Amino acid sequence: MNSYSIAVLPGDGIGKEVTEPCVDLMHLVCARIGGLKLTTQTLPAGANTYQQTGNALPDSTVQQARAADAILLAAMGDPAIRYPDGTEITPQIDLRFILGLYAGVRPVRSIPGVPVPLADKRAADIDFVLVRESIEGLFAPNAVGTLTNDSVATETLVITREVSEKLFNATFGLWEKRRKTGRGTNRVTCIDKANVFGAFAFFRKIFYEVASQYEAPSEHAYVDAMAMHLLTRPWEYDVMVTENMFGDILSDQAAALVGGMGYAPSADIGDKHAVFQPCHGSAPDIAGKGLANPTAMFLSGAMLLDWLADKHDDNNARKAADLIERAVFAAFADGKLRTCELGGDSGLFDVTNAVSSAAKNLSI
Repeated sequence: MNSYSIAVLPGDGIGKEVTEPCVDLMHLVCARIGGLKLTTQTLPAGANTYQQTGNALPDSTVQQARAADAILLAAMGDPAIRYPDGTEITPQIDLRFILGLYAGVRPVRSIPGVPVPLADKRAADIDFVLVRESIEGLFAPNAVGTLTNDSVATETLVITREVSEKLFNATFGLWEKRRKTGRGTNRVTCIDKANVFGAFAFFRKIFYEVASQYEAPSEHAYVDAMAMHLLTRPWEYDVMVTENMFGDILSDQAAALVGGMGYAPSADIGDKHAVFQPCHGSAPDIAGKGLANPTAMFLSGAMLLDWLADKHDDNNARKAADLIERAVFAAFADGKLRTCELGGDSGLFDVTNAVSSAAKNLSI
């Protein structure tokens, strides 16, 4: 039996509410599949941890997360709790830099039974992945902004060959995996603003250098054009890759195409470590009310298991990941579940019970 240690960081707000049902679901599917065991350890981090201890990301948490086989993170931050300079507390971003998690993987897939905002029937077939570079660009920690005489503020865009090559290799690897499973049949698109910024021209140059090593059809698109294409023909895309800030914006737009942030899982992946978390925030306005949608958390758990499957060539982990995804799809398929972001009253327990029931009863 393969056993994996999972560092669990519930964080703040609804993060704590969606963590327990996700961990329970992961244990459930592992037991059903067999030959697979998860050992979880809950670790402190986030705005409340900062309020209590003065440290949003304790060294002990980093050490134990680093030692784990994978990291499951829910949501962190609270607008009411900030650093002395007024900035929000985001240890989830700090982890990306500490662990070198350069590839932010944001799958976007329509779920049967979940209403989508686009009227075109093809919106039911949306299934693409946006890969966001996660440790450079306008977020690079070594590119400190400046403010001169309260008159001029500057920020620096950082693109390096080392990180870009890793990012693009991961992107094309993802395309190859999707093709093998019958989902990746299209192209890889580099999203940039190379017509204006030299840094993005460099980004695109490296993209095509790496693309030449793969069989995938490759293209590029300007970020403003892609913002329009995501609203007019998102079903035409397969795998896309872009810089950190552009990815931050486009991934939220993409999540809206399939129901909202409560349906959007993600992963931040590096050479050795990976963090899996829903794209949504801590949502303090609905925390404690039972309204949180755990779907994105469940799908992030599935991504975690799938990553372990690839890393350790573990077919049981792959089956467990597939069972979670199928259970989510089955739970929503009849259209009766309507979560709060879609104007319904199906809350945390309704979704959890429906997904857990499906996971118990679907064939394996």
